[in-house]
Amino acid sequence: MAAPVPPGAQRPNNPQNSGPPPNFVPGSQGNPNSLAANMQNLNLNRPPPPMPGSGPRPSPPFGQSPPPFPQSAPSYGVQQQQPRPSPMARPGPPPPAAMARPGGPLQVSQPSGFPSNFQGGRPAAPPSNQPPFGSRPSTGPLIGGGSSFPQPGGFPASGPPGSVAAPPPTGARPFGFGSPPPMAPGMSMPPPSGVPGGPLNNGPPPSGMPGGPLSNGPPPSGMPGGPLSNGPPPPMMGPGAFPRGSQFPSGPMMAPPPLYGQPPIAGPFSGNSPLSSPPAHSLPPPTTFPGAPYGRPPMPGGGFPYGAPPQQIPSAPGTPGSMYGMGPMPNQSMTSIPSAPGIPGSMYGMGPMPNQSMTSVSSPSKIDINQIPRPGSSSSPIVYETRVQNQANPPPPTTVHYITRDTGNCSPRYMRCTINQIPCTVDLLSTSGMQLALIVQPMALSHPSEEPIQVVDFGESGPVRCSRCKGYMNPFMKFIDQGRKFICNLCGYTDETPRDYQCNLGPDGRRRDADDRPELCRGTVDFVATKEYMVRDPMPAVYFFLIDVSMNAIQTGATAAACGAIQQVLSDLPEGPRTFVGIATFDSTIHFYNLKRALQQPLMLIVPDVQDVYTPLETDVIVQLSECRQHLEILLESIPTMFQESKSPESAFGAAVKAAFLAMKSTGGKLMVFQSVLPSVGIGALSSREADGRANASAGEKEAHKLLQPAEKTLKTMAIEFAEYQVCVDLFITTQGYVDMASISDIPRTTGGQVYCYYPFSALSDPPKLYNDLRWNITRPQGFEAVMRVRSSQGIQVQDYSGNFCKRIPTDIDLPAIDCDKAVMVTLKHDDKLQDGAECGFQCALLYTTISGERRIRVLNLSLPCTNMLSNLFRSADLDSQFACMLKQAANDIPSKALPLVKEQATNSCITILHSYRKFCATVTSTGQLILPEALKLLPLYTLALTKGVGLRADGRIDDRSFWINHVSSLSTPLAIPLVYPRMIAVHDLDAKDNEENVVPSPIPLQSEHLSDEGVFFLENGEDGLVYIGESVNSDILQKIFDVWSAAEIPSQYVLQQYDNPLSKKFNEVVNEIRGQRSSYLRYLKSLTILFILLE
Repeated sequence: MAAPVPPGAQRPNNPQNSGPPPNFVPGSQGNPNSLAANMQNLNLNRPPPPMPGSGPRPSPPFGQSPPPFPQSAPSYGVQQQQPRPSPMARPGPPPPAAMARPGGPLQVSQPSGFPSNFQGGRPAAPPSNQPPFGSRPSTGPLIGGGSSFPQPGGFPASGPPGSVAAPPPTGARPFGFGSPPPMAPGMSMPPPSGVPGGPLNNGPPPSGMPGGPLSNGPPPSGMPGGPLSNGPPPPMMGPGAFPRGSQFPSGPMMAPPPLYGQPPIAGPFSGNSPLSSPPAHSLPPPTTFPGAPYGRPPMPGGGFPYGAPPQQIPSAPGTPGSMYGMGPMPNQSMTSIPSAPGIPGSMYGMGPMPNQSMTSVSSPSKIDINQIPRPGSSSSPIVYETRVQNQANPPPPTTVHYITRDTGNCSPRYMRCTINQIPCTVDLLSTSGMQLALIVQPMALSHPSEEPIQVVDFGESGPVRCSRCKGYMNPFMKFIDQGRKFICNLCGYTDETPRDYQCNLGPDGRRRDADDRPELCRGTVDFVATKEYMVRDPMPAVYFFLIDVSMNAIQTGATAAACGAIQQVLSDLPEGPRTFVGIATFDSTIHFYNLKRALQQPLMLIVPDVQDVYTPLETDVIVQLSECRQHLEILLESIPTMFQESKSPESAFGAAVKAAFLAMKSTGGKLMVFQSVLPSVGIGALSSREADGRANASAGEKEAHKLLQPAEKTLKTMAIEFAEYQVCVDLFITTQGYVDMASISDIPRTTGGQVYCYYPFSALSDPPKLYNDLRWNITRPQGFEAVMRVRSSQGIQVQDYSGNFCKRIPTDIDLPAIDCDKAVMVTLKHDDKLQDGAECGFQCALLYTTISGERRIRVLNLSLPCTNMLSNLFRSADLDSQFACMLKQAANDIPSKALPLVKEQATNSCITILHSYRKFCATVTSTGQLILPEALKLLPLYTLALTKGVGLRADGRIDDRSFWINHVSSLSTPLAIPLVYPRMIAVHDLDAKDNEENVVPSPIPLQSEHLSDEGVFFLENGEDGLVYIGESVNSDILQKIFDVWSAAEIPSQYVLQQYDNPLSKKFNEVVNEIRGQRSSYLRYLKSLTILFILLE
């Protein structure tokens, strides 16, 4: 009998290959202080003049090849290189041959700017005079039916032109590993790396030397005498090598990754070379998406989507700088930020070298802004399989347009882990500085081309579960004893298989019906819940609208805008007898309305007592939509005029919400509140804490953060009661002043709702956004009366949940409503040591009621490998979820800590991660270089953007910061990065870009150098849109886009219109596409000056 195969594996006789997990080996330590210094350098607008000095030359940055060295530079035994093969050539070792060095830098495209973050399916509507959006945009075709990335090939040696290789003695170690060259009489040793003028290589340092040279690893086979370096060796080096013996085994080494934005190069080495391309069946490496172009053609033979991984390099004992059994790591994937070209300096008598960092440690280095890593962009969708050959496949970034094929793990749209390889010990995790957490978005929108989630009905018996931990049946549970028993992948308990669920096992150890049962072959599935999962009948769809009719709301047009939006969305409410609606208004009193069909017109019922509120009717306040639609439309038209003469400036917000809850208590449902002024009377009355209209607390006030905490606990206590009875509150704040959002937002945050803010409210530009926000709130995929729990394998346990929910017991969170835009952060911690090479499982179970009244259990499964190698953690880190966790942690800390401290913690968190990588994983480099792990090379940029955002700036309004905190608490991963690092596009030349594949053109980097006085630019972050109009823009462009001849004629807030010309049509098409991606209508503001603080 064949040995059993883990669940999810392919059947026998199918081609499948496997290899050891990719692995990097660490090198020596660097100076941690340089990281902090370089972090600060990233926000310099005009760096100081360069200081002369010397230092090692860094690796060629981001897709650039080093220019040829001066002809006077000597050559030292390096083979010449042939020109690079075509970028589309399959990586792999061609026949060995002498190669000629290119005559100059290769011209390769570099990804720049911020890409379109595709999240289709979300509505994007034009102004109210245009038909609303309602469907996900169609997608472009796949490239070759998939999106496999080419595998990195061998890395060609660099060296001066005209050099010739000299064979070394047998068994000799080639120079370039950090070994000193042979010394002839009268010769002197070159200075070590780190000393001005020292050699530069990425090999390990010699034993006992604090700073080894920088090379790209050992020379390839066939090039024994040539160092793989980024600069010429010192002139006193002779041919041959220094015989020290090899520190590395004769097995294959990993090939270095392709340069940033550059296709991999086929190396000139034979298949037996230590630096030859790894085989195509190697394990897929952790993502290096930010630095690689997307949409490449698939590799022949069905290669891995993201390239083949490097091979594991065992470490020799006694290697300096090793940690957790790791040795130095030649060819470690990293990104270094070089100095700006043209910095004076010399090395062994040579002239200045472009991209050579020549600054010393004592002087600040000048960073070339153009070399700073930027988010990449993808033009066509790629196909992503969640598991390849029964092993977890690292997910693509959220900035990439991808289509998921569920092959065992759930889609990353539903659940992402911050690290795609789980550390075996808590010490390893703390050493990395990274956070271990899950970002769970269980109702996320799927791509139209993806397979819908399958519904499984087990009948009255319900879904099969583990009797110990109550985990649900999933693809990673192992069946034994001819299928009569199964072993839980979460707790390890062996359970009896129910008799009606038994099935024989195949030769591979899998059930013969595994591919026919979604719960055994899919990472995401919906189970039909039985009666044991219900404490009452599934609730109907109840929508109650509560409108502010105080004097301020009437005068600013907020009441009319709310009534108009509600009237428009009535047609979007679910049809059928299970849909109920109700409506009430409030100022200093509360007004209910009897909507019974028998009445000729709605009857107003006033509740004057705002201290001890009640509902005036047991019935007829909430009625079926089909019975009251006509009365409701008449009432909505008459409310603005009914209260037109209102002189009451007071607002009984707390009392009105309480009264509406009493009317909904028996059923539960969604309560949508339109609030315009500070609650001032009745239950939960508040007073202005922004004395004298201050925009913010003074800098000298030590406890300014207390203004971001609720003023009192009454509203919080009410919110917990609302959540218990499954009432979700959404808050639409249409205000022109201070409303103490920190206090009133406690209600939607606790009940699983959302806060929408329109400050300052404009009756001209905000009604279309209000309507679209309300419409999307009602029509988006969502569930009611939900309960969620996350389970994990032994050794890992859930530490805490963070998001918009109510938590009454430690293990579960209650969600009166859960929709496709809400995400929950689940932080994890170790409670035992994990086994290296094993897999750690995570399962999220969401019990909810659909709009149609069906009770279901959505189960998300994710199984990731465990590792005890620190380099694997950095290589498998997920940038998007790592930054989302950092963002949410900062939002949680702002109300309880001083703002400078929160900003410092965010910066230190980034520095700690980079320092750990440099100290334990990166090869020895100059202390003046900022070394970044490939997977996290954009983390410093996003951290800088975070510190300059609304939440951490000291000059913002208190309400603006409170709204930012609430917005971030439930923010999904795809929208986290655009919030702090917006997307900017050029508008004035859109009509000249009709040949682009995407509707939204490629974004522009957020630098002032990319702005021009003759252009019009559009900047958006998912919530707001900003239009920058140059001072010298052509009046013809203004007339086409805005129908004006001068920028002064455009109001500061306006509604985008479409005119009969190609430029206007294209701009409207782009904006509507962005609205669909962001699920937001976007508010537009005009700017005639510099448009964003991130611009440099």
